[in-house]
Amino acid sequence: MSIRILVVDDHSVVRHGLRMFLGLEPEFDVVGEATNGAEALQKARELQPDVVLMDLLMPVMDGIQATAALRQEMPDVEVIALTSVLEDASVYSALRAGAIGYLLKDTEADELCRAIKAAAAGQVQLSPKAAARLMHEVDPPPAPDALTDRETDVLRLLATGLSNKEIAYKLGIGEKTVKTHVSNILSKLGVLSRTQAALHAIRIGLVSISPIDEWAYE
Repeated sequence: MSIRILVVDDHSVVRHGLRMFLGLEPEFDVVGEATNGAEALQKARELQPDVVLMDLLMPVMDGIQATAALRQEMPDVEVIALTSVLEDASVYSALRAGAIGYLLKDTEADELCRAIKAAAAGQVQLSPKAAARLMHEVDPPPAPDALTDRETDVLRLLATGLSNKEIAYKLGIGEKTVKTHVSNILSKLGVLSRTQAALHAIRIGLVSISPIDEWAYE
């Protein structure tokens, strides 16, 4: 099954370039384009993508607002911020809004492909440096509801970068059951993305920073 991708950017050259490049990857299906955040929401409702490549600086509705709205309305859709801006405030805002990743537009092609595949699998990938920096900036959940033992197991594995399929195999449960647990975890922690949940797991000592895979932020 191909990964359905929605490209969101206000520059037509960027959109067309991404569509052409991603179209060369047999696992990808670019199902649509949008020129601003408001249009991205409309297109996402219509097209039901797996992954959205979201520019941050756009007219009408910017990428941060669109990411937050999209994640609240369609939590199964993962968002990768794809931008030319590398400012701490933008990184933190994107992750608070629910983005699972943050890439620069000069990212190497193979790195972008890897990030899209990881996002589609729900994999959190943070380098030790990125995780250490973000932990000090992303607010912890306010008095989160207690997780069950099984939800804690899922959160621990999620934070080490495993996909739902890999978590299911590790725990001997179904992949749909894992998705349900992940949804419950996000709800209880009051966060919008697996990345935020992973940062919480690191913050409370459930996992150490060292095992987490390299993330494209660096």
